[in-house]
Amino acid sequence: MSYSTEAIRELAVRACKNGEPITQVANMYSVHRTTVYRWVRRKTIEKTLSRKSGSGRPEKLTNKEITKLTKMILKPASKFGFDTDFWTIKRIISVAKERLSITLSKTRMYNILYNEDYSYKKPEKRFYEANEKDQKAWLEDEIPKIKKYVKKYKGILYFEDEANIALQCVLGKTWGPVGKTSIQKATGNRASISAMSAITASGKLIFTLHEKKITSIEVINFLDQMLRQHPRRHLIVIMDRARPHTSKMTKKYIESQKRLHVFYLPARSPEFNPDEKVWNHLKNNELKSHQAKNKEELKNLTKRKLFSMAKRPKLLKALFKRCEIAPLLY
Repeated sequence: MSYSTEAIRELAVRACKNGEPITQVANMYSVHRTTVYRWVRRKTIEKTLSRKSGSGRPEKLTNKEITKLTKMILKPASKFGFDTDFWTIKRIISVAKERLSITLSKTRMYNILYNEDYSYKKPEKRFYEANEKDQKAWLEDEIPKIKKYVKKYKGILYFEDEANIALQCVLGKTWGPVGKTSIQKATGNRASISAMSAITASGKLIFTLHEKKITSIEVINFLDQMLRQHPRRHLIVIMDRARPHTSKMTKKYIESQKRLHVFYLPARSPEFNPDEKVWNHLKNNELKSHQAKNKEELKNLTKRKLFSMAKRPKLLKALFKRCEIAPLLY
């Protein structure tokens, strides 16, 4: 389990008070359901979710020193001479000693970070090629236009994306005896399927699967599938600038559909697309440690998992809300 910040605890409690199931909230924030129960109870009784100061030896560092330490590690580790941007306890201890003349044990450093609401987490990927100015301009210019179209046509806003689902699975963890390696068999064959989906803030999911590379024809067929799902509604669809999305054939089709309005994301900006969260959840949760041995089995399994997700709008709504631009849209 990763440690939570006070903001995360507040969001979890708020979700529970809004009627979200405890188990769903626990899965959303990667904690045990009893932890969520404890947060809700503490918020009700104590009216706060801030961390309590621990018992034991008093902290030797001053608040000023702790502030310097935590601000330091907000910068990439490569700024301090390391090969990568990632911070580990060992690296933090090394830089604290060199730059701040502070010598601390691993346990003490861990406790300091924990008390300051820092956690050891997997970062989200950002592309070097992304243009921050273009992204900022897109948020300022396109978001108001998108909201205007939704209001004008009383339309449904969809985010669309594609993914490649590999036959070789992501392995999950399991309990086992100490000193003995746990074994899970998996296929060594290489194969993959292509998938397309679109998600709304209300938890609606539309998807299709292909055994070939996605081209303009598949994109057009999927957009047509979306329109048939909503025969009387206008659709506002946001997607990236992949070649099949921006080809002459695709744009010609879009222009021919009066109920279809397409906006393109800034280049190299997957963090702006909530549908990316769908694929991440599918690959790292629903399909984790899967036992498919060939492409046909993988396709059938993926279809079942996506159908299952489509029947869980609360999960999909939670995934949508985890996208950083979601608050700007509603």
